[in-house]
Amino acid sequence: MRLYELNRMVHELIEDNFTDTYWVTAELSDVKTHGRHCYMEFVEKSALTNDLIAKASGHIWANTWNRLRPKFENATGQPLSNGMQVMVNVEVTFSEKYGYSLNVVDIDPTYTLGDIAKRLKEIIDQLKSDGVFDLNKELPLPTVLKRIAVISSSSAAGYQDFCHQLENNTYGLGFKVQLFPAVMQGTSVESSVIDALDRINSEKEKWDVVVIIRGGGATSDLSGFDSYDLGLNVAQFPLPIITGIGHERDNTVIDEVSHTRVKTPTAAAEFIIEHQYEELCRLEEMEEFIVNYCTQTVMQEHQRLDALIDKLPGLFLLRKEREINKLNNLLQSASNNINQQTAQHRNRLDMIVSQLGYHIQRCIDSNKHRLEMAKSKIDGANPEHLLKLGFSITRANGKAITDIHQLKAGLEIMTTVANGRFTSTVNPRKVDSPTPPEPLDYMA
Repeated sequence: MRLYELNRMVHELIEDNFTDTYWVTAELSDVKTHGRHCYMEFVEKSALTNDLIAKASGHIWANTWNRLRPKFENATGQPLSNGMQVMVNVEVTFSEKYGYSLNVVDIDPTYTLGDIAKRLKEIIDQLKSDGVFDLNKELPLPTVLKRIAVISSSSAAGYQDFCHQLENNTYGLGFKVQLFPAVMQGTSVESSVIDALDRINSEKEKWDVVVIIRGGGATSDLSGFDSYDLGLNVAQFPLPIITGIGHERDNTVIDEVSHTRVKTPTAAAEFIIEHQYEELCRLEEMEEFIVNYCTQTVMQEHQRLDALIDKLPGLFLLRKEREINKLNNLLQSASNNINQQTAQHRNRLDMIVSQLGYHIQRCIDSNKHRLEMAKSKIDGANPEHLLKLGFSITRANGKAITDIHQLKAGLEIMTTVANGRFTSTVNPRKVDSPTPPEPLDYMA
């Protein structure tokens, strides 16, 4: 039997036994469009091991695709994509050339909505479990929102609307806006927006707030914002983030974790303008309060000063009288102290005078005794006294002889004793030592 014949038998068998349509739940894989048709694979995985347990090719022909595509995307906000859980109504078909496949004739968006909501909830729950869900919400919104970093597509109408709204605000407020371009739809949303956040974070001190905006476009383009990694980056960003991605009824992960969520780029601009206007009003109120307070304080101080001026003469006289009394008391006290000190010193002087004679006599007696002792010492050193004791003084040529070497043979010397003088002529004998141990051995 030829292959075609076998496939033909299978074809007839399927057509005879699978005449109805069937609602089937499966996961999409390898979704792609070719021409006006959509092709995909349906797969089912084991709940325990995640292993592939079933697989079938599928397609949606052009006429059906033109009807189902807007129906599905309007309901779910997302296009058919890989990994999505769907419930489809299919016909079982078999082609001798292409084999077994499922022809989709209808789709139930509510089943996918449930799966999308489930995945969104899982991401949100994970962010909450990680303790980061409320981090950006808890950042205080700066008092001044003047320096604004915008993440958007440079060609997006929403970005232009945002800038126009800020520039033409009715209060005349000024803002500094810089665009950090990013892809705002398709598969590159996550990486592109994270890259823009990284660039802003590298110079975060230059900005007060970050705005992520996306104007217009299909609801299906929002799927790129339902990402755990993108949600994590937004939640942990050090500056408050305002999101306005253009769809009020659709909620994305970054809407959930951002500081403030508004529905459109224009609403984001209005939020910032109103915040600044409220701050301006608060400053004006503070200015008015300060002016009124200062004016009232000045008036009160003027009144207080006038009252003091009125009291000043009386206060001066009272103070003068007090100071005069105080001075008189000081003078009286000084006089009393002077008299007391004078009396004390007079008594002390009298005592000194009374004791002066006694001390003078003691001093005279003491000095007299010292004089007598000095006189005794002087008398003891008097040459006449020494001469009386048997000492003599020998001179030659008017000079005292103190050294034996001064004596020479034939030298005439004069010797003084206690009761007179006599002269002699030196006639020495030979001596062995210049200092004799015995009395001088000289003969006159």
